[in-house]
Amino acid sequence: MDFLYSLVLSSAWVFHLMDFKGVCGQQAFKTEPRNVTVRAGATSLLKCEVLRASGAVQWVKDGLLLGPQRSLPGYPRYSMTGDQQKGQYHLQIFNVSLEDDGTYECQVGRSVSSRAIVSRTAWLNVQIPPSQPYFQLESDEPWVEGNEYTVTCIAPDAKPPAEITMFRDGEELTETDSFTMSGSQDKLLQTHAEVIIRAHSSYDTRRLTCRAKNPATPRALETGMTMRVYFPPQAPVIMGLENEEVKAGSFLRVVCISYGGNPLATLHWIKGDNGGMMTMSNLTHKVSREDNGLPLTCEAFNKGTRFSRVRSEELIVYYPPQKVWLDAPPPNVFLHSGTTLRLVCFSSGGNPTGQLVWLKNNKVVPTASKQVSSERGVSRDLLLILQPSDNLATYRCDSSNKAKKVLSAQTKLRVLFPAVSVKIVAKQKDLRKGQTLDLDCLAGSSFPTANISWSLGPIMLKGVDQAPKQAEFGGMSRTSKLSLNLGSHHWKKRITCQAFSNVLAEGVNNFYSLNVLFPPEFSDDQPDLVQVIEDETATLPVKVLANPDEITCEWIFQGEKLVKERDPRYHFDDWTLEIVNVSRRDGGDYIIECSNDEGKNHTKLKLDVQYAPTVHMKSDPVFVNLGDTADLLCVADANPITSSMFSWKWMGEEEVDDLGEQSEDEGTGLLTIYELTRDQAGLYQCTADNGIAPPSSVEGQLIVRFAPELQKGPQWRKVASRGDGSNDANVVCQAQGVPRVHFTWAKNGFPLDLGNPRYEEKTVVTGTIHTSILTVINVSAALDYAIFSCTAHNSMGEDSLDIQLLSTNHPDPPSDLKLLRVNHNSVTLEWMPGFDGGLTQNFRVRYQWSGSTSFMYVDVFPPTATVYTVMGLNPSTAYNFSVNALNTMGESSYADNNKILTVTTADAEEADGGVSPEDQDSAFAGRGLPVYAVVILVVGGLLLFLNPLSYFLFVRCKNRGRSLKEDTRSISQETKSEEQRSMSSSSTRYASRELINASAQQTLLIDSSSEPDNSVYESYGRQQSSHYYYSPALYTHPEGPEYHDGRFGTSPLAHDYEEVRGWGTSQDLQSYSLLPPAGHSDPRAPVSTYHEGRVYGKADVDVTARVYDSMVYRRRRDTDLPFELRGELV
Repeated sequence: MDFLYSLVLSSAWVFHLMDFKGVCGQQAFKTEPRNVTVRAGATSLLKCEVLRASGAVQWVKDGLLLGPQRSLPGYPRYSMTGDQQKGQYHLQIFNVSLEDDGTYECQVGRSVSSRAIVSRTAWLNVQIPPSQPYFQLESDEPWVEGNEYTVTCIAPDAKPPAEITMFRDGEELTETDSFTMSGSQDKLLQTHAEVIIRAHSSYDTRRLTCRAKNPATPRALETGMTMRVYFPPQAPVIMGLENEEVKAGSFLRVVCISYGGNPLATLHWIKGDNGGMMTMSNLTHKVSREDNGLPLTCEAFNKGTRFSRVRSEELIVYYPPQKVWLDAPPPNVFLHSGTTLRLVCFSSGGNPTGQLVWLKNNKVVPTASKQVSSERGVSRDLLLILQPSDNLATYRCDSSNKAKKVLSAQTKLRVLFPAVSVKIVAKQKDLRKGQTLDLDCLAGSSFPTANISWSLGPIMLKGVDQAPKQAEFGGMSRTSKLSLNLGSHHWKKRITCQAFSNVLAEGVNNFYSLNVLFPPEFSDDQPDLVQVIEDETATLPVKVLANPDEITCEWIFQGEKLVKERDPRYHFDDWTLEIVNVSRRDGGDYIIECSNDEGKNHTKLKLDVQYAPTVHMKSDPVFVNLGDTADLLCVADANPITSSMFSWKWMGEEEVDDLGEQSEDEGTGLLTIYELTRDQAGLYQCTADNGIAPPSSVEGQLIVRFAPELQKGPQWRKVASRGDGSNDANVVCQAQGVPRVHFTWAKNGFPLDLGNPRYEEKTVVTGTIHTSILTVINVSAALDYAIFSCTAHNSMGEDSLDIQLLSTNHPDPPSDLKLLRVNHNSVTLEWMPGFDGGLTQNFRVRYQWSGSTSFMYVDVFPPTATVYTVMGLNPSTAYNFSVNALNTMGESSYADNNKILTVTTADAEEADGGVSPEDQDSAFAGRGLPVYAVVILVVGGLLLFLNPLSYFLFVRCKNRGRSLKEDTRSISQETKSEEQRSMSSSSTRYASRELINASAQQTLLIDSSSEPDNSVYESYGRQQSSHYYYSPALYTHPEGPEYHDGRFGTSPLAHDYEEVRGWGTSQDLQSYSLLPPAGHSDPRAPVSTYHEGRVYGKADVDVTARVYDSMVYRRRRDTDLPFELRGELV
């Protein structure tokens, strides 16, 4: 009731306060309580600050409201502190105890102007220190050594749980297991720490300590215990049986002592096997002879461990040996030194068994063998390798035991021996070259007397012997003297002195090393020449002898001393000089000068650095006039210079059998070319190889100077243009020459004024090819149809050509029709094109076989090709071929003045070993439908197929032509527009059939001031073209009607047709195949198998086929120019 009354009063007071203060706005927390950890007995503060507090503020503990009053009645240790005006409602708890541990919240009640708010939950963590720890043992009995015991330390009633550490004599025990259990109160825990201890005797009376600690304790709480451990005693010790002599009838006193043990052991004696006299610590016994071997036992017993230890000793009675004798040679028998002699000593009786000792001249011999026992006694062998000292020596054997009485036996030996020693004594201390050495050889005692001899290696030397003298071991000694003149060759040699016994047939020798001092002398193996390859490591050895061998050597090169600091490539190893990455500059004479305390000496060594050649042309390029002799000099820097070191190679595309005369003189190679031709111009490679890799090569350019030579074929002598003032014409003059060619122009014999704006001249240079392009602007038939004369000249001469500018017309006939290849079913032809009449010209092949009533016609595809393969022929058949040209204005007569080229195809069996697929097709066609039906079907199918294909090829060729012209920057770029180029021809440039050395042209670019932006030569003079035409299969079809002028019109697509002169019967046609050959349209076939008019395989074509591509000419449109204005000149 009191609590409820207080709650009501506090609520009324809060509402009154709210009305008084006039608070408005949403209340919020400025500071919320946070988790707090505090030790028991301390003061805790949980902070809470409220902004715009309008409701009642009170704290909640574990879900229980503490009340809104700041004094918190009913909780004397609780109070709210802080400045209430600032909204501070901190909860302060004095003398914190375990009951204060829990969760707390700060709550603000709802008001008129604000809703209620609750802070986050804060934990008050109260830390309680542990109570006094204590030990818990399995038993209160003392531990027994070797057993394991579990010791538990308990730290009760802590929060958080205590951490326990256990120590044994201050040393921490790390192998402890800890766990927690509930304490005496809620939230309190007690910690148990267990450790297993194996009891050891050293733990007895030692301390075991337990320390407990948690964050609430300022210092650890500690408890301890003293360990008690039972352990057995050590084995007992029996005293009194060490060295005392035991005699029958005497009394023996022995003592038993036991050490250690907890508790101490109890002792008792056992005499014999059945017990007897017994005492706790000592025993007194009267000894008799029968007591020998009597056992005495002492037992120590530990009551704590119930463990006993026993020590037993036997009673021994001693008495001396009874007899000693030897197995030895009889007296006065002579033995040879070095032989093996076996002496045996025997002893019987005694207790313990006697110990045998061999003595030589009263000194113990340590090399005797082990003593051997038997039923009768003991024996011991002495194995001797007789020495000089054994002569007249006395060997004795003593037998004794612990009874301290000795029995002995002895013998004396006679031994023959060589000299016991040979000693050489020199009168001079230091030996030097040129001195005389005096030596004495002292031969020690020998029996009988030895003879002395001298030797120096295999050479015997003569000495002077002295009289013998009495010496040790009953022998005689002797001395001999020797004198020797010293030289450096005696260094490290040995002089041997030998003392030889004729009776024994053996001798003893010694040597004297001749340490002859002399200045350095270089060995005969010291090289005077070292050869090394450049960039390798050169080793310059020093093979020098000197005594003393503390030599100082210096290397001198080019007057300067070589040191490592001078060049890091120098390395010195025992005066040997190593030069890393040796270069040719290191070659030359090296002087090595060595000295020691006796003097100095020097020698010379030549370093020959061999290196691979490096070559250069003595002059490059080399200019030589045509027909003169060319000398190409190649200079090599190499070591060694070998014979046949130079070789030459022509760098052109064609192979040359004979380059010229090759010779060489020392480091210079010479290539001489007599009667020089233009084909021999170009790059020549000189290679020098002296056997050291890598060979070196250099290229030199040979430029042949010759007078200009103009292109003068029929296609170069005419230029066609409409002449109506709407088109330009390009008059092209092309010459080949070195040095650079210059051009002059004339019109109708008068020099042409190039300042006239109607004329533009441009010269294009590519290699040796010089092209002058004269552009006539807006050609007029009345003004410009004339003869233009082109003169090309350089320092070697000049050449001229007349070029006629005329109106467009039908083409001139081709020329030079010839056979390139023939097989059983095809013929490949080539011809030279004539003037195209200023329009794009096509070519048509006409052929006829024996007995036929009409000609067969084939339009060449691509249209401008000048090499074409006629397919579908019959084997072993003679054919007559001819070719003519056509353009939009008409056609020409046939080539070479209507000359007929007769070709007979090969036999089918010789070519293919059977009937070809084409022949099979032909035979099939002959036996099937009539020829005209076959022709109609084939032509109809072909037209359906060629219609889309022709459009594709036309577009492709057009695009490729544009691309090619862009790449080569051809002359056609100079025309004004595509329409003008299609209206008329404006260039005289046709490809020439003259063989041109491509490599020579490329190498002549230096002198000819070539323009890199032009590639006229590549467009028109190279042997292979980068773009090809693949023609579809061609089918035969009848020819259409003739035009009024007797010339046949041409289709832009190639076709094959027949000229029928008389209808007659059709049996002549049925035996021949009119179908195309199978397999020739496969795009995967090699390039040489396509009748493209470009390139053929070398195996098929004897003469190199060339392409003459009139790209700059376009098909002309129909013109309305009157005939009289066409400007045709007679």
